[in-house]
Amino acid sequence: MDTQNLRAFLAVAESGSFSEAAVQLHLTQPAVSKRIAVLESELDTRLFDRIGRSTQLTESGRTLLPRAREILLAIEDTRRSLHNLTDVVSGTLSIGTSHHAGLHRLPPALRQFARAHPQVALDIRFMDSEQAHEAVLHGDLELAVVTLSPIDIPQLQRTLLWHDPLAFVCALDHPLASMRMLKATDLMEHAAVLPGEATYTGRLIREAFEAQGLALPRAMKTNYLETLKMLAGVGLGWSVLPKTMLDDELVELTPQGMAISRELGLIVHRERSLSNAARIFIQHLSTG
Repeated sequence: MDTQNLRAFLAVAESGSFSEAAVQLHLTQPAVSKRIAVLESELDTRLFDRIGRSTQLTESGRTLLPRAREILLAIEDTRRSLHNLTDVVSGTLSIGTSHHAGLHRLPPALRQFARAHPQVALDIRFMDSEQAHEAVLHGDLELAVVTLSPIDIPQLQRTLLWHDPLAFVCALDHPLASMRMLKATDLMEHAAVLPGEATYTGRLIREAFEAQGLALPRAMKTNYLETLKMLAGVGLGWSVLPKTMLDDELVELTPQGMAISRELGLIVHRERSLSNAARIFIQHLSTG
């Protein structure tokens, strides 16, 4: 079974589109279709139903999907293990990171590593922390530096690198800015701009309100903290941001009993071999 055909199958299954898979694989759509046809012929079963513009997995395709991932990951893991028998640091290192960690925490380690190992091609992908956990879990990334999941994921090894305390903030001329004895209920009376509840940070904020016996306020939502900072700064609502982002354009609020902190760190897959490049990059992270 040709691994290139399996990669084409995964690309179509995950994107739901032959054309999108072709773009991802840098192939023409007919080339992707041919690879799928060869794989279907080898397995003597249909893997996709093509209904109009929709592409859906058949029962056989759904059965093959996790096994195809396992096969390709096993091959990649074997390649890394063999390559690691040498001391050569080369190849591509795929790193996932959230926008906040990538902009505010990663630069020193990236700078040191890139200067010391210019032969390594860094593939840095910015994404939500939740997506990065899934990507490492499925083998799409070798490692990620993100907000750590508050719930343990057995297959992933997590290393805490930074405590990241959060602060309630508002614009200088916001009505909340002049309040001395602030309570959670005071926040409920004003508009908010917050990260989505599906994010790890959004979950921490929701839990802080629930601990006060309150539902999370209705709010304008975006997962980009720099955007939240701008929206809060122009007075569209109070927000919650890492304290490292505070400046003289924002006022820190201190509602009683509402201290929130999150953890930023490294995630890798417990059962997969790390490349030499990944191991050395982790050393830069730990000492940076």
